[in-house]
Amino acid sequence: MQKFTVHKGIVAPMDRENVDTDAIIPKQFLKSIRKTGFGPNLFDEWRYLDHGEPGQDPASRKPNPDFVLNLPRYAGASVLLARKNFGCGSSREHAPWALDQFGFRAIIAPSFADIFFNNSFKNGLLPIVLPESTVAQLFDAVLAFPGYQLTIDLERQVIVRPQGEEIPFEVNAFRKYCLLNGLDDIGLTLRHADKIKLFEAERLAQKPWLAQTMIG
Repeated sequence: MQKFTVHKGIVAPMDRENVDTDAIIPKQFLKSIRKTGFGPNLFDEWRYLDHGEPGQDPASRKPNPDFVLNLPRYAGASVLLARKNFGCGSSREHAPWALDQFGFRAIIAPSFADIFFNNSFKNGLLPIVLPESTVAQLFDAVLAFPGYQLTIDLERQVIVRPQGEEIPFEVNAFRKYCLLNGLDDIGLTLRHADKIKLFEAERLAQKPWLAQTMIG
């Protein structure tokens, strides 16, 4: 998992409440058994005017010229600004996969659905909860200034606006540790690889028949 320490990026405003996971990555794209390739289909039904199916070449699609992520001023955005209850709906982990693979590193909103919130941390995506009034001020700034960027300093737990003003945010200490060190659940387990190998060796010595392959 990619580490998150300090990130500076263009902000894209998703000015909708209750954005659910089926909107983030529609159900037809969940057929894949891989964890990759979901970025091109992020917000598929909003980004394109035609119906999308897995395996389609994005270049052959009809983009919606009015959708926020298709506007030139938000090209390359890596911070998503959203309204309350972002990520509601089903618990599909494909939603943070799609956001991450599109290029987003952080999402700022007044509130998130619980499962999406936890899944984001596990996949290297930083969800930041700010007061609704602060989020509204950021929406105004993003809309007023093309190319508006924010710097997110996870170690210091602050968002730095272009003028230098800092906005503090809270983050669980364990989740912060995992993001700073690029550790997902597997990475956390592998920190104890030596102990795991020792346990397996001792168990095999005590129960050697476990090494035998059963035939028939």
